[in-house]
Amino acid sequence: MSNFDAIILGLIQGLTEFLPVSSSGHLAIGKELLGLQTEMNLSFVVLVHAATALSIIIVFWKDIWTLLKGLFKFQFNKETRYISMILISMIPVGLVGVFFKDTVDSAFDSLILVGAMLIVTALVLFISQKISTKRNKKEEDLKEMGFKEAIIIGLAQSVAVLPGISRSGSTIGTGLLCGVKKASVAKFSFLMVLVPILGEAFLDLVGGEMPAATSGISISALVFGFLAAFISGYAACKWMIEIVKKAKLTYFAVYCLIAGLLSITLTIW
Repeated sequence: MSNFDAIILGLIQGLTEFLPVSSSGHLAIGKELLGLQTEMNLSFVVLVHAATALSIIIVFWKDIWTLLKGLFKFQFNKETRYISMILISMIPVGLVGVFFKDTVDSAFDSLILVGAMLIVTALVLFISQKISTKRNKKEEDLKEMGFKEAIIIGLAQSVAVLPGISRSGSTIGTGLLCGVKKASVAKFSFLMVLVPILGEAFLDLVGGEMPAATSGISISALVFGFLAAFISGYAACKWMIEIVKKAKLTYFAVYCLIAGLLSITLTIW
């Protein structure tokens, strides 16, 4: 993997992690287009995911700091309640990771599946946008995040382990369908993914799968990929917050539909 390839894939990861277009699906497509079928490995994937996690921390550092201060008061306040909802939301994706990891990993080899799941993402975005608009509720009539909504959104995140299903698209779309305020569901969607990403990186590091010496990828490529993913991830995260507030998910539904159809068409041909 060259430095240029690493930058391109890092940009893809950073931009698509937060935009509702599926980062895993676009990484799978990107590595095919760049001819990196054998070079794209766990070290690089985990590193660019860690870069996007860092961008979340930078964007939401005030919220994270407030949650941590509330947590260490050692009482059940609104901060510990919010953290509890995040932990509950992670249970479904944790179970999928433990029991179906090999099955999920093998799914990344099929661009036809990626294309089909991108079409599913398009449908989720389109339906959530239409229903959310049809309700025509005032912002003050919508709900804040609750434990029931956290569980439902957590289930949506567990489905998003499939390449082509957008994590942000499925979680935000599900939150909107549940009647949660736009700003509230966007923040929860981004914060709930922090622990799974950092936890996966830690487990892979402990398992000895992360060192560059065993990855076949140069240190410089890993660094360039990390920086590209962090910078683009930061920009996309800020952008996505505004997109959700303005309820403009239909454009991404159209994009995912076109990308999915092209992926399937190119694979068959």
